[in-house]
Amino acid sequence: MKTQARAVVVGGGAVGVSIAYHLSKAGWETILLERDELTSGSTWHAAGLLPLFNMSYAVGHIHDYSVKFYKGLEAETGLNPGFYQVGNLRMAQTDARMDEYRLYASTAETVGVEVEWMTPAQMAERWPLVRADDLKGGIFHPGDGYINPADVTQAMAKGARQHGCTIIRKVQVDGFERRNGEWVVKVAHMVEKGGNLVPSGETSEIVCEHVVTATGNHAQRTAAMIGCYIPAMPVEHQYIVTEPDPALVDYRKTGPEHPVLRDADAKWYVREERGGWILGPYERNAPAWAKFGVPESFRADLLKLDLERIEEEYMSMIHRIPSSESVGLKDDYNGPICYTPDGNPLVGPAPGVPNFWFAEGFSFGITAAGGTGHYLAQMMTQGEAEIDMWSLDPRRYGKWVNREYAAQKNEECYEHVYILHHPDEERPAARPLRTAPCYARLKAAGARFGAVNGFERPNYFAPEGFDDHDARSFRRGGWWPYAEKEARLVREGVGLYDASAFAKTRIKGPGAAAFLDWLTCNKLPKTGRINLTYALTDAGTVRTEATIVRLAEDDFYVVTAGAAQAYDFDFFEKEAAAKRETLGWIEVHDITTQWGVFALAGPKSREVLRALIVDADPATALSNKRFPWLSMRQIDLGMVPTMAIRVAYTGELGYELHHPIEMQTHLFDALVKAGEPHGMGFFGARAQNWMRLEKSYRAFGSDLGRDASPLESGLDRFVDLTKDFKGKAAMEARGVRSKCVTVLMDGPEGALAADPWGREGLFADGKVVGRLTSGGWSVALGRRIGLGYVTPELASPGTKLQVRILGDLYDAEVVEDSPHDPENARLRLDG
Repeated sequence: MKTQARAVVVGGGAVGVSIAYHLSKAGWETILLERDELTSGSTWHAAGLLPLFNMSYAVGHIHDYSVKFYKGLEAETGLNPGFYQVGNLRMAQTDARMDEYRLYASTAETVGVEVEWMTPAQMAERWPLVRADDLKGGIFHPGDGYINPADVTQAMAKGARQHGCTIIRKVQVDGFERRNGEWVVKVAHMVEKGGNLVPSGETSEIVCEHVVTATGNHAQRTAAMIGCYIPAMPVEHQYIVTEPDPALVDYRKTGPEHPVLRDADAKWYVREERGGWILGPYERNAPAWAKFGVPESFRADLLKLDLERIEEEYMSMIHRIPSSESVGLKDDYNGPICYTPDGNPLVGPAPGVPNFWFAEGFSFGITAAGGTGHYLAQMMTQGEAEIDMWSLDPRRYGKWVNREYAAQKNEECYEHVYILHHPDEERPAARPLRTAPCYARLKAAGARFGAVNGFERPNYFAPEGFDDHDARSFRRGGWWPYAEKEARLVREGVGLYDASAFAKTRIKGPGAAAFLDWLTCNKLPKTGRINLTYALTDAGTVRTEATIVRLAEDDFYVVTAGAAQAYDFDFFEKEAAAKRETLGWIEVHDITTQWGVFALAGPKSREVLRALIVDADPATALSNKRFPWLSMRQIDLGMVPTMAIRVAYTGELGYELHHPIEMQTHLFDALVKAGEPHGMGFFGARAQNWMRLEKSYRAFGSDLGRDASPLESGLDRFVDLTKDFKGKAAMEARGVRSKCVTVLMDGPEGALAADPWGREGLFADGKVVGRLTSGGWSVALGRRIGLGYVTPELASPGTKLQVRILGDLYDAEVVEDSPHDPENARLRLDG
């Protein structure tokens, strides 16, 4: 047996085989290990659907690549992957569902996915067995369809072998060990015995540089071998196959095969199968399975049926396809399919260890397999993928995630497959979980919360009895007037925001300054000052945004995005470990939960703080001379020692008040009391998002990502080209392929008023020339506003464009960055 390779892929389902194919094609010597036979996991009982529909830009690219890749497999390998391009019809029973499709179609345009709109009459004429009289319309993907999961996996396996990959079956991975800077994969050889697969007693070791796991339902066991827990847990998925439907058989004598049918409001998909129908529902109360790991004896097995659970969905299929009412059931399946709390797979580096990669948690594994192999191989062999893979990164979940959380959220995610995906949706399962001490006070004040990295964070404030769920919309939701009021409050007076969810890292030691100077592209601040800066990927694109506060010559307080706590800490720790020998000792500590943060912002914010500050000369303590913009001061607010930072994401005079978390309620009460004479109120994340757009402040995860360099992102002023830093050469070699711009635009008005969400396409001369990455409403300017990327020749202020908002094109214009207070006079306000 071969015992040495550049990469070892663990798992012989569609995802693992695709990764092995793409790594081998890229020139890496690769071994794929499978415990049983190829496709013996979830792949064998998958329905084989290839839905291009996805609200995520990154996942949309992954699915699009898969479909195109599968179409070319037969020409390359000689094996037919069993692809049936019948199309995919998504039906809508409500206007809200049509709005969802309109928003999705904007993303599809920017990805390059073809869609067609259909009226109920057109559907009924084209597919007369489908009842359409109670529908609002539908969206059709002509390039979509279904595929035979076993056939496509075997075709990819043949292609992998043709590129030099070695595939070894009947070997179980029992451990991973780091030895002399390499990975040693420990395997047990398996044999058949009494219908079970058991260890033969023979073991082997395979030495490699990189390991990738694509172990499906076994993901928790695999991750535990490197001391890691990941929330990839199976949920039971049932589907049924009917006997032949005489009406369908008769129709097919002259008519084409039906597309894959999806009645999203009824929560199911249906496709033809040998003259009958396959019904796949996504019902409520489908339970998580194998919470503590898949049983050793589980192979290509199924679970106990619970058909009563899907009775509602079955009856709705009969309603939609009346001829199916008299057709009997032929087969039924209940198999485990792996899910994650947000539905996106876990694709990328494993936390805590080098050169170990996860490709786990695929609820739509057949659809995603091809694209995952392609983009993960790019990450491994080229330093980064061509699309931003942050939304799939395994480190978006921190160590606080456990099995109970995963079970509750994965069950919720399964149930929500066909529930309306509002952009302002906040799902309720497993909440509240992580709360700041002021949570109860904010809730009493009317806060409606969202969850970021498990933390409860106020989105907006509303009166008692206001229902956040009912307020959601693809247009201006019921929360919109409250967010607008909050934005006006900050622009005109003063508001308080709980920003405790920020990720906070302490980096110090003899090598800390040299380390951060090399890791980030901006100059390091002087002691007592701050700088906004960026760490780059090996491909020269934006890896992390950080605000660095220099506490001392060799002591730094680093603030990053709240959603990226584990993601950034793992990055800092791994990079520091590689530099300690040459630069000196570097300590990296995650101190996120030690410090609370209040953002106080608005032209009256100084007056509020002046009432609390304990200082020999309180009249001058907050002046520009003693406390200038972009500086940090250790101050006392009453009895609370506070690290105050003069910066504001809102673009107003403001302060971030970093305080010991155990003193938070005391400080909160003091700030509220001090703010009463000045009309201080609270504001949430939605108002803050609008205000940061008015200042053209880029947001990590939307406007900033691993698919654009700092120069492409319009961050030139934060890049010091006179020094050397990680990723600099790659950034310069990359050039500028696109530019981030600020756009003001028109949009739907009246009862159907809507603002951009940051998923819309930008057009010039009727062609897609870019896309928005964030969007909203500007209270200061009275217009819709967004940030997005266009080709460089269209990035000049004054360029006229169009934007597609919920199906229609509206005028848009590129403007200078920071259209509100471009001179930053409000931020520098003295007093």
